[in-house]
Amino acid sequence: MTDLVAKHEAGDLSQVRTSAGGRIRALIVKEGLQIVRDPSSIMIAFVLPVILLFLFGYGVSLDANRVKVGLVMQDTSPVARSLASAFIHSPFFDARVDHALAPFEADLVASRIRGIVVIPPDFAERYQAGDDTAPIQVIADGSQPNTASFVQNYAQGVWSTWLRQQAVQMGRSAEGGGLVLEARFWFNPELTSRNFLVPGSVAIIMTMIGTLLTALVIAREWERGTMEAMMATPVSVGELLVGKIVPYFLLGLAAMALCTGVAVLLFGVPFRGSMLALLAISAAFLCPALGQGLLISAVAKNQFVASQIALFTGFLPAMLLSGFIFEIGSMPTVIRWITVIVPARYFVSSLQTVFLAGDIWSLLLPSIAVMLAIGAGFFLLAARNTRKRID
Repeated sequence: MTDLVAKHEAGDLSQVRTSAGGRIRALIVKEGLQIVRDPSSIMIAFVLPVILLFLFGYGVSLDANRVKVGLVMQDTSPVARSLASAFIHSPFFDARVDHALAPFEADLVASRIRGIVVIPPDFAERYQAGDDTAPIQVIADGSQPNTASFVQNYAQGVWSTWLRQQAVQMGRSAEGGGLVLEARFWFNPELTSRNFLVPGSVAIIMTMIGTLLTALVIAREWERGTMEAMMATPVSVGELLVGKIVPYFLLGLAAMALCTGVAVLLFGVPFRGSMLALLAISAAFLCPALGQGLLISAVAKNQFVASQIALFTGFLPAMLLSGFIFEIGSMPTVIRWITVIVPARYFVSSLQTVFLAGDIWSLLLPSIAVMLAIGAGFFLLAARNTRKRID
């Protein structure tokens, strides 16, 4: 076996006359040794995921906690001070208090604050007269629509909570005729965006690892001339592809295990599924990811070209069309149809299901089947475009 591997490393395989299993085994050993000796492969598989997880976990957030706002108290009555205290002590606002509107207008223009809450001078008079239709003004920065929506909704929430507290203190029923609505959020009770962004980011990272790694490494072999030596051996195209895929498949599973450990132990993302389900969806996703990388390397035998194609056909669709950040249901119909052939779409939803909901096989199995089908298509195309000839 040692002699066989040595012949592989030397590029002299013309005398190798073993069975198909022996040739594939020798190719896997040769590829494994090449991965171990190549620092860039280790960097892409283990260092890059950790860096990207830190960026996604700490840099990307859809939560708007402690929004900076200005609180204008044009009424200093006890009722107005009570409402102002509700805004000041709210966990959603970082409020600064003033009695004039002008200073906060300059801060809003300069983006030092995201909104202004104005308690008008006749607030107490209107409230005590029974006017509880929110006689306060909320000014938000419309240049950032999402944050402006947060300011409006949070202010409405503080107002509604304060009204109920006031009603209880005055011994009267709260608004709504005594009907109290209790909202419950399944799977992510705190509505923490990190809990679904981190699993989604793992899918983006695995897309980069699977597609970029195989595309670059095989393109590098074409540039160095070692692939031509492989083509001169009795190894068939199918055996060559299998020998290339298996080491990177195992490397991808190891990178997936690393990403899962970082997500659970460092970022505190709940993991309610089983390792079997995680292994199944990860293995299914690596098929289209690695197959796409093989196809790219078969078409583009240059590392720079291969990396650009991998980014444009792998990373960008996974980032924009997988539902990682933008909901697929809100996309135009044509774009929604395009997302059907994006493997990351199924991987993102499957990871979020396993992490947040558990092993719901009725959702996981269809996604696994689609990913395997897309992967089979990539492998067929890669086999057709890989010829045992030197052009």
